[in-house]
Amino acid sequence: MQLVATLSSSPRLVALSLGVGGAATFLVVRRMRRGACRMALVPYDEFSMFHENCAEHGIPYSGPPVVRRERVVLSDGRALSALVWGRGPPELVLLHGGAQNAHTWDTVSLALGRPLACIDLPSHGHSDSAAGGVNDPAAAAADVAQVMDALAPDAAAVVGMSFGGLTGIELSALRPDLVRRLVLIDVTPGVTRTKAKGVLDFVAKGPATFGSFDELLARTMHHNPTRSEASLRRGILHNAKQLPDSSWVWRHARFRGTERQAPTPRQIDYSRLWSKLEAVAAPLMLVRGMRPQSMVDDADEAGVVRRQPDCRVERVAEAGHSVQGDQPVALAELLTSFVDVR
Repeated sequence: MQLVATLSSSPRLVALSLGVGGAATFLVVRRMRRGACRMALVPYDEFSMFHENCAEHGIPYSGPPVVRRERVVLSDGRALSALVWGRGPPELVLLHGGAQNAHTWDTVSLALGRPLACIDLPSHGHSDSAAGGVNDPAAAAADVAQVMDALAPDAAAVVGMSFGGLTGIELSALRPDLVRRLVLIDVTPGVTRTKAKGVLDFVAKGPATFGSFDELLARTMHHNPTRSEASLRRGILHNAKQLPDSSWVWRHARFRGTERQAPTPRQIDYSRLWSKLEAVAAPLMLVRGMRPQSMVDDADEAGVVRRQPDCRVERVAEAGHSVQGDQPVALAELLTSFVDVR
C-alpha cells in the first residue's frame, strides 16, 4: 500500500490517496482551527502517480511502467540525475525547460511506450547545482553529454523544450555524434526576455519559500490557466520539496545563494545560437505551440527555416509554451513520426 497526500485547495482539507495496485481511495482529513490538527510532512513517491497521467489523457494503463532513477557522477564530482524508461537502451533523450524537471515528460513517456531517458538538468530536479550558472546552455550541454555517454550513447534523437532546446543546440555543436536528430519544442535562438515574460514572472518573481502546499498550488494555477488542477498537483509534488518546517521550496530554487554567480536572463543573449543552429547537420524538427503563451512567433519560425530549409515545422493549435503539458499525446505522436522515419 502506498500513501500519497494530495492537498486540497481548501485551507482546511487534506485528501489522502491510499494506492493499492494502481487503484486509489481518497480520505479527507479536516484541519482543526488554530492548528490543533496539523498535517505531517507529505509522503512522496515519484513513481506512484503514473496511473493518474494515463487516466487524464486516455492512455491505456496495465500497471506500473518500467522506470528507474539513475545518478551519473560527472568528471568534476557533481552528479546529474535522470529517469530511464523501459528495459532497452534509450532511443530518445528528453531535456526539460528552465524551472522544470524530468517528470515534465511523464505523460509523453507513457504515450510513447519506448525506452528513453529524461535528464534533470543542472540545478533542477534531483541533480546537483550547475557548474557554469543555471542559465548557461553551453555548460548544461557539457554535463548532458557526460550523462548521455553513460546512459544513452546511441539515442536516435535529442528532444529539448525551452532551455532544454537551447541546450540541445549547444550539444549538437559540442558533440554532434550524440545528436542524430534534434527536436526543438517551443524555442528558438530568437527567444527574448519579453517573449519569456510569463514564465519569468512565475519563476523569478515568486517568494523564496511557500508556507503551505495550498499557497504553492494557488500561484501555480494562476500562472498556468490551460492546465488541469490534477496535473498541476502532480507537477508540484515532483518539482517542489517540503522542508522540515512544513514549508515548500521549488527544487530548482534550492541552490539559490550557493551557486556561482551566473548571468541573469536580462543579460543573456541567446541570438548567438543562430549560427550554431545553422550548423546543425542532423535532421531537425521545430514544434511550436500556437496559444498566446508560446515563446515562438512567425519571425522565429522563419529564422529557423531560413537557416535549416529542410526543417520540419509542426504547429500545435491547443498548446502554449509547454507543449508536453498541454498536448502530451499529440507531441508523442509527432516525436514517433519524426524519429521512425527511415
